[in-house]
Amino acid sequence: MNIAYVCTEKLPSPAIKGGAIQVMIDGIAPFIARSHKLTIFSVADPLLPSEETVENIHYIRFPKMTYEADVARALATNRFDVVHVFNRPAPLASYQTAAPHSAFVLSLHNDMFSPLKITPTEAERALMACTRLTAVSEYIKRTVTGRYPVDPQKINVIYSGVDLDQYVPVWTEEGARIRQSLREEHGLVDKKVILFIGRLSKTKGPHVLIHSLPSLLTRHPEAVLVITGGKWFSDNSRNEYIDWLHQLAAPLGDHVIFTNYIPHFHIPKLLLMADVFVCSSQWHEPLARVHYEAMAAGIPVVTTNRGGNAEIVRHGQTGIVIDDYTNKQAFAEAISYMLEQKEHAERMAKTARKLVETHFQFKHVASRLEAVYAEALAIHKSQTSSL
Repeated sequence: MNIAYVCTEKLPSPAIKGGAIQVMIDGIAPFIARSHKLTIFSVADPLLPSEETVENIHYIRFPKMTYEADVARALATNRFDVVHVFNRPAPLASYQTAAPHSAFVLSLHNDMFSPLKITPTEAERALMACTRLTAVSEYIKRTVTGRYPVDPQKINVIYSGVDLDQYVPVWTEEGARIRQSLREEHGLVDKKVILFIGRLSKTKGPHVLIHSLPSLLTRHPEAVLVITGGKWFSDNSRNEYIDWLHQLAAPLGDHVIFTNYIPHFHIPKLLLMADVFVCSSQWHEPLARVHYEAMAAGIPVVTTNRGGNAEIVRHGQTGIVIDDYTNKQAFAEAISYMLEQKEHAERMAKTARKLVETHFQFKHVASRLEAVYAEALAIHKSQTSSL
């Protein structure tokens, strides 16, 4: 098949500035390009050329200001069998008008059919324009089927994944060596490290973790909370919320460490210095990809029962899921359990790693998407031949 990927206008592809969607595309694209012709449309970036071919993947990048119009023109002048639009339903109808010869697949990585993001008219046009949809979790699928009379069979849930070649489990000899080196580098050799990775926003909840720390320190005085992330992916500038986080952390001294944004390619090693990874999301998380990453590294996971998180983090089996997600004491108790019940924590971590090995590698994601593309193309051909 001749396939086009239409990335969002927020961040460039490849993921030189991070982004969950961009990281996923980087992971699946090589597998798709083995059997199909693949073109990736992306927003322009000063660090990248406007057009290039890398390892059989053709990249075309357009300015942010004219991105949608430029993509539509490019789709009109090329005969793609399948166009996969990532997380942007609003312009999909105009893309389909420009390229009626193509089958369209829309993947949803957030609640993009929220009335705050799209009008009912735009939503209905988008649903009509795409042949198939995919969602990163059952939760995200329900955000569509709960609002619009769309056939649930039209939406495939395709979970994300990781490149396991990049993830060395912490219990291996190499994993232990990397862990020791990083802990020495950060002055954490004898500490119990609680790791947060994510954007520094109220919806991600790092403030709840800071609030939980005084109680945690009464039982684990050697605990250190490491907060990794910036205001917006690679943006380390400050805002009112981040200033507040630093104010909250100040009385706790060196028990809280802010690393700022760390490029994604460092995350597999960074995870290895943790004793427990915590996702403190306060919003309905679609299903944060950092869960897959922590599970791949073999780090015990604590998360919140928000959105799609609990679909892969199974309470007591592959991690701990917190229902009372605003309660600082609930986090203190969950983290303490992981630090104290080490045998169970390790057993959950090993079960989680096995789950990733079996179901959540990028090769699995690519294979599932290929099946969706083939089905979408067959349906599109059937529909157009009957006209």
